[in-house]
Amino acid sequence: MTDAPLANLPWSRGYTDPEWVRRYTTSGRELLPSRRVWRGPGPARVLRTDDAGIDGLTIAAPDGRTLTLQDLFAAARTEALLVMHRGTLVHEDYPQGLRPHDAHFNASAAKSYIGLVAAALAHQGVLDRAATASSYIPELAGTAFGDSTVDHLLHMGTQVSYAGRPFDKAIEAQRYFAVVAPPLRPYGYSGPTGIREHLATARATAAPGSAFRYENGHVETLAEILRRVTGTTTSALLSDMVWSHLGADEDAYYVLDGEGTEAACGGFSATARDVARLGEMIRCGGAVADRQIIPETVIAAIPDAPKGYTERVRFPAAPPSAPATLSYHDYWWILNDPDGSFMASGIHGQRLFVSPGLETVIVHYGSQVMSPVAPVAPLVPAFLQIGAHLRRSA
Repeated sequence: MTDAPLANLPWSRGYTDPEWVRRYTTSGRELLPSRRVWRGPGPARVLRTDDAGIDGLTIAAPDGRTLTLQDLFAAARTEALLVMHRGTLVHEDYPQGLRPHDAHFNASAAKSYIGLVAAALAHQGVLDRAATASSYIPELAGTAFGDSTVDHLLHMGTQVSYAGRPFDKAIEAQRYFAVVAPPLRPYGYSGPTGIREHLATARATAAPGSAFRYENGHVETLAEILRRVTGTTTSALLSDMVWSHLGADEDAYYVLDGEGTEAACGGFSATARDVARLGEMIRCGGAVADRQIIPETVIAAIPDAPKGYTERVRFPAAPPSAPATLSYHDYWWILNDPDGSFMASGIHGQRLFVSPGLETVIVHYGSQVMSPVAPVAPLVPAFLQIGAHLRRSA
């Protein structure tokens, strides 16, 4: 890949330019080819609604500030906030003009959906967590991800560098855009033109499983494994196992690389209401009404990371006064709070928060800029405080 300075690349300003962020999070189909995740043949499942009156709720931020919801929306550049409590939609807001039927990028929150599918297939015996990736993808033998096990992939346990470059998380995330999206490639680009070619350049810098490193290649390798063991696309697989059973309003979609392969680590878009339906299915132990969609044991295991992973992955993801630190399990962020809460999380404020103890599901879409001069909006404390308020008020 070209070593042109980042300042010269068309996507270099992306994380800090509000308009670029907004276009990125809402206009995937206008930028890249896509493949639908079919909603299934049945009618949409009606969401019960009952306004809980949380508009006036104030949030205690970890830095000592007291924020109204409108303050939080401004800080996070919120485009959708949906709150479900005990199966009822109690709050729905679209502050910047997003509409209920508009699909929105989930960014890295999509990683968790792949983790859910993989865990279900492992439960069925279709996928072996102890097998190496190269046993499923022979052409990755000798590469960092090929030598990792499926379990290493699911817990971001591979230390990696690409094409001989020193690893830099932010730079590699941006270079991934150039792999997937031809319109975002700089002049003279000569690097990989597809996800699988990109993965083949990965080399290990430490033994698999020795430490946690959040990196998109884990998810893309796992997604390729799932395509091979099931013989279907990522889009069809998610539809068959999850999306077509939710009673979704709309099809979801993945954007595709130049080979027609889904960008599994973050190229998924769906409406906020349908992601709320997904979260409610998870909160209900994998069931929708009287139909079991995902095995209950798979759902119960999400916040219960196997011994070794919680201790190794745990890190202070917020100031010490914050209500939770995070662990990581099967691409879900575990809050380690008393209510067993966990979430899918994406850059710019994409979140699916599920709290069995608080009986709460929250979907947040945002277009928050990522910059050292822009404080991170306290979304996790807000979600926990909203859930606690709803429990007290019930």
